[in-house]
Amino acid sequence: MKPFFLILLTLLAGVAMAQLDIPKTRLIVLTDIENEPDDSQSLVRLLTYANQLDIEGLVATTSIHLQKRVAPETIHKIVDAYGKVQPNLLKHEPGYPTAQALKTVIKKGLPVYGMGGVGEGHDSEGSEWIVRMLEKPDERPLWISVWGGVNTLAQALWKIQKTRTPGQAEPLYRKLRVYTISDQDDSGPWIRKTFPGVFYVVSPGYGYEHATWRGINTNEPGTQPEYVSDAWLAENIQQGHGPLGALYPDVAFGMEGDTPSFLGLIPNGLNVPERPDWGGWGGRYVLQTPALVASRNKPGSAPAEDPETRPIWTNSADSVLTPRTFMAAPSTSGPKPRKSIQATIWRWRTEFQHDFAARMDWCVKPYKEANHPPVPRLSHPDKLTVKAGETFYLRASESTDPDGDALSFRWMQYPEAGTYQGVILYENFVSNIYEARPIAPKVDKPETVHFILKVTDKGTPTLTRYKRVIVQVVP
Repeated sequence: MKPFFLILLTLLAGVAMAQLDIPKTRLIVLTDIENEPDDSQSLVRLLTYANQLDIEGLVATTSIHLQKRVAPETIHKIVDAYGKVQPNLLKHEPGYPTAQALKTVIKKGLPVYGMGGVGEGHDSEGSEWIVRMLEKPDERPLWISVWGGVNTLAQALWKIQKTRTPGQAEPLYRKLRVYTISDQDDSGPWIRKTFPGVFYVVSPGYGYEHATWRGINTNEPGTQPEYVSDAWLAENIQQGHGPLGALYPDVAFGMEGDTPSFLGLIPNGLNVPERPDWGGWGGRYVLQTPALVASRNKPGSAPAEDPETRPIWTNSADSVLTPRTFMAAPSTSGPKPRKSIQATIWRWRTEFQHDFAARMDWCVKPYKEANHPPVPRLSHPDKLTVKAGETFYLRASESTDPDGDALSFRWMQYPEAGTYQGVILYENFVSNIYEARPIAPKVDKPETVHFILKVTDKGTPTLTRYKRVIVQVVP
């Protein structure tokens, strides 16, 4: 036992040192928990990543679907369950905060809908906490992950605007990063119009059918629907995974509709929070002023939707399962393109669901009986400049796995993330080895090409980590 214990300490120390190189993302969640089961589901998942994010607020709010009450007691209940498994989680990775620490940041907004809770006399402990966290002497961006209505944030911004000078307020606005799951009250559009400098990710309006986040739970053929099925959730999350898994409720309308708001913040080698246009587990978004899209399922109580007044980070489609997506010789045969905004999320579904399942195992299993993610390592910088027509090398032979598992490698071009949209040719027409030899395309001006390395172990469940290589091709 002693040798294994020493090995385990060495591994965990290595993980801790690796995490020092990547500042944790600061996060406040606004949730209309108790509106439906998916908020509780998303909170269970979020807590399994509590060591990789700085969770600075869990705020109970209202929404279009829960207009007259807030439910902080449900947040407390789930955090209490997390506290029972936190000691076991620490056996697998360091940095999991105590339940007591998380409970100090559970707050509540007003039990009032939308703009009815914004203005003079509408401060709440939730809105005051947001102001306090924005003014905290921390230069890192503060992400607000909004699972319901956003009026608690709107009140915080109203308070800043009314009580701080422009010189004091502007740095606070610039520090904000907001991702809202569509518009679930009328204060989201107000924020975007009133504070045009705030970084805002949203599929605007109340038309959930037009939203990128639906890629988390769509069960259309070809989207790996088995990973969002009741049977998969029961086996991998709910049953036999301790008190936290037992609180993961059955699906009512759709699994974890709120999870994309933080899924792209997890440091997995693919996600780059400051660049939503590069794509990741939480989807891909471009900065544009979107056209107003009519909704088929707009709630009767929702206010009228107005055109956007400025660019926001919003829906953009990916083509998935196309010959150009994976490294292969160009061909007219094979999988056909499937392009959609939801594909920017479901294309990663197997990987992020396996990752969640592994972390639920960490809640109950000892280190040697669970799987842990591989560690990809490039043999070259992650930014390269090459000349058109030149063959260059992408190599990751030094990648390792903490459990000693065998590794699989997959190189893929991500056309939508770069400026070059054409097909890349290769000297070696295979994608499943650690070295690829692409041929830089002919270009008339500098272009960027994004290559994604997937390193997947052969543990149970299989786990994947990534490296992104950005290649600038010059004439």
